Amino acid sequence: MIRYALVCEAGHTFESWFPSSDSFDDQSARGLVSCPLCGSAKIGKGLMAPSVARTDRGERAPAPATVAEAPAPVPLPMIAEPERKLRALLRAVREHVTQTAEHVGPRFPEEARKIHYGEVEERPIYGEASPEEARALIEEGIDVAPLPPMPDDRN
Repeated sequence: MIRYALVCEAGHTFESWFPSSDSFDDQSARGLVSCPLCGSAKIGKGLMAPSVARTDRGERAPAPATVAEAPAPVPLPMIAEPERKLRALLRAVREHVTQTAEHVGPRFPEEARKIHYGEVEERPIYGEASPEEARALIEEGIDVAPLPPMPDDRN
């Protein structure tokens, strides 16, 4: 693994790990490397001091001084802005559903069919269904959509 100091076109600095130099080049060319602060995909390698092991004492030699002092590191957010916006949108959708619909739990497939076939009054519901049950509902022409768990709930 190779750790690169990277810099975007706006001057934001950050670090990232890559399996190889070719991997960085390939990902960068495909626009897969982006700045976590501004989202820019115009990324270049910054100056890095090599870490050289000393053979006389088994310690690392101090990094050589660089020609120009690097700018103070910008604190990186734990989550990039586009990811933060997506999570907020998912959270809002989930809150809307849970506040405006009835939770029917594992009875969801049965209740969805009753509503679809007019056996009970139509109302918004949510609950649990296996992938097979959801597929069967869709094949019957019953509109269903998954309500995914929030990424924060998994941590």
